[in-house]
Amino acid sequence: MDPEMFLDVANQVTKLKMFPYFDIAHAALCCLHVREDLHGGVNFTRRHPLATWICSLVEIYAGGVLASLFLGEPILGPLKSNEHLVLYTLVWYLVFYCPFDAVYKICKFLPVKLAFSVMKEIYRVKKVYDGVSHSLKIFPNGYLIALVVGTVKGNGAGFLKIFERLLRGIWTPGAIEILQPSFPTKACIAASVIFVLDKKTDFISAPHSLLYFGIVVFFVYFKISSILLGIHDPFAPFENIFCALFMGGLADAITRAFGSKPAGDAKKDGEKKKE
Repeated sequence: MDPEMFLDVANQVTKLKMFPYFDIAHAALCCLHVREDLHGGVNFTRRHPLATWICSLVEIYAGGVLASLFLGEPILGPLKSNEHLVLYTLVWYLVFYCPFDAVYKICKFLPVKLAFSVMKEIYRVKKVYDGVSHSLKIFPNGYLIALVVGTVKGNGAGFLKIFERLLRGIWTPGAIEILQPSFPTKACIAASVIFVLDKKTDFISAPHSLLYFGIVVFFVYFKISSILLGIHDPFAPFENIFCALFMGGLADAITRAFGSKPAGDAKKDGEKKKE
């Protein structure tokens, strides 16, 4: 591809308008996630329509709500747009209550789900960038704040999963995102770091549009890979190597190789003997 044409494509991607098509894709996938996570299936949706609506909105607005909370802004500020609220409510109704589950089945159809997923990843990168940019305007030297806000803005639904389930009467503390970070969370952290470096340092000399486009390609590529190939976490091998070298894994392996046990295992054995 011609470099000028490639740069033009990158510029067009950075200027994409999210409303309404990308918002529809985002809302549809959020509603799908809520519906597939229901305990009780269709019966729950028939008995508790208000709960499904609130849970769907929590999932859709999660990133904006958390970002507002961390930046000291009105928590319900993201709901100020009536156009978005009406659009999301319409998507919720069609996914949950369309006759014959037509919309739900269409959204589950692989080509449609794939297209929506690609659009949502583009939408996610936009949210990460907006979160980093907005936080740096408020806290110009708050690099960690920008990192946190960009991450939660990009994958707020993952961090509010416990709260959203609690609204449906389910308590799953083991599902907290900090304990088991998902790939979107890790990718949002990486993207936030890159955007912060791009805005506040000279380490990255590439044009912003190319950098932004490269991050979009990264998100989209691995999302498609997770759907079609089952590759859910490309960061896992690097994490395993890092933990083995710097988080005690290698030392524990050497200790076991010479016949002694790590301190934690020895303590457990002592407790078992006491019992």
